[in-house]
Amino acid sequence: MEITIKINGHMVAVEVSAEVAEYMDAGRRKSENLSHEQRRHWDGREFDEYIVAAEGLLPCQYTPEDLACQQETLDEIFSVLDACTATQRERFLLFALDGFSCAEIGRMCGCSKEAVRLSIEAVRKKFLKYFS
Repeated sequence: MEITIKINGHMVAVEVSAEVAEYMDAGRRKSENLSHEQRRHWDGREFDEYIVAAEGLLPCQYTPEDLACQQETLDEIFSVLDACTATQRERFLLFALDGFSCAEIGRMCGCSKEAVRLSIEAVRKKFLKYFS
């Protein structure tokens, strides 16, 4: 099986066994998942790889108190997002929820990646101000 890897900035095609290709693909997926999970923790919460690995293994049993707390948190999040402009909100949600990069969002919205980064940073500041 042939795979393409990057060596010193150059893409090189290499012939490997199916087992090696499968291992590399699994490593790439894990790396993407961890990167996405780390991005979700931009507000400074602790990131623990064990939590990521164990997520979803236990049955979820929410109490009514948990559900009420979740609803209050959602209401707070929506109130902060309502304070943002429509453009800021769109760019932030594309970044935080959909996992697009600033460059990808810039291409979708027809603006520079710096404009996207500034929009995301403005929303983050509003969240940090609201929750501190």
